[in-house]
Amino acid sequence: MAKQSTSTVTPRLRFPEFRRGGEWSVRALADVANFQNKKIWSLNVSTADYVSTENLLPDYGGLALAPKSPAVGSVTQYLVGDVLISNIRPYLKKVWHADRDGGASNDVIVVRAKETLSNAFLAFVLKSDRFIAYVMLGAKGVKMPRGDIDSMRKYPVGRPSKGEQKKIADCLTSLDEMIGAQERKVGALRAHKRGLMQQLFPREGATLPRLRFPEFRNAPEWEQKPAGAFFGNRKEGGEEGLPIYSVTVNEGMIPRASFDRDFYDIEEPSKNKKACAGDIAYNMMRMWQGAQGVAAEDCMVSPAYVVLSPVEDVCSRFFAYFFKLPQSLELLTAHSRGLTKDRLRLYFDDFARMRLCVPGYEEQQRIASFLVSFDTQIAVESKQFTILKTHKRGLMQQLFPSPEGIGT
Repeated sequence: MAKQSTSTVTPRLRFPEFRRGGEWSVRALADVANFQNKKIWSLNVSTADYVSTENLLPDYGGLALAPKSPAVGSVTQYLVGDVLISNIRPYLKKVWHADRDGGASNDVIVVRAKETLSNAFLAFVLKSDRFIAYVMLGAKGVKMPRGDIDSMRKYPVGRPSKGEQKKIADCLTSLDEMIGAQERKVGALRAHKRGLMQQLFPREGATLPRLRFPEFRNAPEWEQKPAGAFFGNRKEGGEEGLPIYSVTVNEGMIPRASFDRDFYDIEEPSKNKKACAGDIAYNMMRMWQGAQGVAAEDCMVSPAYVVLSPVEDVCSRFFAYFFKLPQSLELLTAHSRGLTKDRLRLYFDDFARMRLCVPGYEEQQRIASFLVSFDTQIAVESKQFTILKTHKRGLMQQLFPSPEGIGT
C-alpha cells in the first residue's frame, strides 16, 4: 500500500454549501482505491461484457461492442462502478466507468474505489486530462507507450466529504448527459444528410433521383456527359500574396494557416498552383477517398493537386457533394492509376473521361444550396458540442485541485 499523506488542499471552485466545509485531504490513489487482479474464466464473459484496448473508445468515449470474445483462458474481473483504463498508449484517453459486470484483457487496468470514495467521483478523477498527463510522465516505451502501474498508484487524489463528492459527480454526470445528447444530435443530422444525399442523387445506372424538389419534378432526366464537359484543367502558377490552402477528406479546402504544423514544400508562389474562387481542387493521390473541395477565394495550392476550373453554368458546390457519394468514390477509384490503393493517382485526363450523370444548372444550384444549409446546421450543432466539452474541461480544472497543488 502507498504511504499515507497528510497534506490537504482546496479546489478553486466549490459549491456554495461546501465553501466552509474545510480542506480536502490528500491520499495516493492506492490508498483510496484498489487495483483489481481477480481472474475469471473467459468462457463466462460475453462479447457485450468484454473490455479490451480495442473496444475502449478514445477521448473518454465509452465502450464499443467487442468484435470477438477473449481468446485467453482468464480475464480480469470488473464490477459495476469500477473504472477501466487502457494501459496501451494512455494518451488516447481510453477510460470507462463500468455500467455492468464483466471481464477485461490484461492490458486494461481495473480500479475500484474504497469505502471513503464514491465510484462516480473516482471515475471523474481518472477520466481527466490531468490524470492522463500524469500517467504519460511515467509511461515506458516510444511507439506503444504503456503506463507504469506503480506510478499510477502514487497519483495524488484530493478527497472531499462524501456529500461534496456526490455533488461534484452529479454535476459532471448531468453535463455528460448534455454532451452525449448533443453528440447524438450531431450524429443524427449527419446520418440524415447521408440518407438525403442517397435520395437526391440517382442510383448507379439510373438517370433520375428518388427525391426531387417540386419545381424539378417535370424537368428532363439527368444527362450523362464526360467530366471534361464540366471542368477544365487550370495550370496557372501561384501569385504573391495569395493564401495557401490544403485539401482534406472531411473538410474540403482549408487555409494552411489553420493547421497546427509548418509546411516547407511550396514556399515560393511560382511553384504553387493558383485556384480561383469556385474552382475545385483535388489531391491526385487521395481523390478516390474524397480529398477535394471548392475554393472559397482566390488562393494557391500544392503543385501535386489538380485544379478543376468549372465551365459556364456549372455549380461547383453540386459537384463537390457529388464526388462524396459512395458510387462516385468507386468511379473515381476505377479511373485512378496505380498498382495498390496507397499509390493510386487520378490524373486530369483520366478524370475528364469519366461519365457523370448530372442535372441542369438550376437543379444543381438547388441541390447544392440545400446541402450547404444542412451543413451549416450541422456546423452550428457541432460547435455547441465542442463548447460543452470545453466547458466541462474548464469546470473540471476548477472543481479538482491540480497535482501541483496537491503534491505527491
